[in-house]
Amino acid sequence: MSDRDRFDVVVSGGGMAGAAFALAAVQAGLRVAVVDAAPLTDQVAPTFDGRATALSFSSFRMLEALGLGEQLRPRACRMDRILVTDGRRPGAASRPASSAFLRFEAEEIADRTGGEPLGWMVENRWIRAALVAALGRSGVTILAPAAVKDVTVGPGSAEVLLADGRRLTTTLVVGAEGRGSAVRRAAGIDTLGWSYGQSGVVATVRMERDHGNVAHEHFLPGGPFAILPLTDRRASLVWTETTRRAEALRAASDEAFHAHLMRRFGPFLGEATVEGPRFVYPLSMELAERLCAPRVALIGDAAHAVHPVAGQGFNMGLRGAAVLAEVLAEAVSVGEDMGSELVLQRYVRWRRFDVAVLAAGFDGFVRLFSNDLPPLRLARDLGMAAVNRIAPLRRAFMHEAGGATGDLPKLMRGVPLAA
Repeated sequence: MSDRDRFDVVVSGGGMAGAAFALAAVQAGLRVAVVDAAPLTDQVAPTFDGRATALSFSSFRMLEALGLGEQLRPRACRMDRILVTDGRRPGAASRPASSAFLRFEAEEIADRTGGEPLGWMVENRWIRAALVAALGRSGVTILAPAAVKDVTVGPGSAEVLLADGRRLTTTLVVGAEGRGSAVRRAAGIDTLGWSYGQSGVVATVRMERDHGNVAHEHFLPGGPFAILPLTDRRASLVWTETTRRAEALRAASDEAFHAHLMRRFGPFLGEATVEGPRFVYPLSMELAERLCAPRVALIGDAAHAVHPVAGQGFNMGLRGAAVLAEVLAEAVSVGEDMGSELVLQRYVRWRRFDVAVLAAGFDGFVRLFSNDLPPLRLARDLGMAAVNRIAPLRRAFMHEAGGATGDLPKLMRGVPLAA
């Protein structure tokens, strides 16, 4: 086997979490290969992924520390205010807020965030384009199209067998391929999870009036209906419905879809015109029972795929990537075997509690808000009203959503690993 087939880390999955981790690992001085089933250039096509991501300000700092800031900032829209409301029927987002609402303002925590917004909305295609461009500059070995078929672990290394017969030798294998992770399966790591019986209908709309950098999340019995601000007077809609209704919306004519959309959207931002295709994504929870195995670590959706109700899935993936890269960098700096159980358990200890708490919180949030039972409606409305009136509690929610709490890794503080 030649040196070109030997790596410090082989990353299976070149999506957003895998690509971000690969850049962080290179920054830490590691030799990295990324394996993906499709050419990475396919990820930048407008029809590949119609979603947009709410990046916490700590996640945006990380992407800047990885060298993506110059390319992303012109494409990023500030979220300076988030309005959360509860309602029984479509269109309630256009009515005056009742006591059952939450209002989060970036100005409230500006003294601790340096004037950062609550988050940044960026279309996934632009995040993917920035990551692919950065990978091309980084010296990472890209093997795509290719796929991991099996992983064999030895006493001091692992061998990765690709579907085309190639074999790679590495110190560590990182599974970042999402819910159907081949690396996770090869490592014998089971998952637990469930379907919500919901799907998210995603579309980009252009609005008649400016959104003012305000994000709206309105809870209906079928699930949340989110209006998330984008650049150029546009918004990303994440419209959660039962899977049956979501498929009907996918199949509806443009005229019928627009009529349903305006009924839910309401007139508060004027006419909304759909731009580009519609996408439908089934919603479920899937958690890996372990975050690592001998010479294997999991990040992103391979480790924890959650409901997008709070927009934190990719932020969780970025934090995991930042933590793992920092743990590996520290291990290498003192001459440790970075694929050893001793090293990988540091990653697990740093991430395990955070993942469990967030996953349980998102699941509870979905179950609390995706129904119309009177006792639960009363409880959540009272809770929302209380949080909205208690400023310290409201600020705590904003700090948590912004990723400013807990033991932040260097990259999420904006500090490059090479610094």
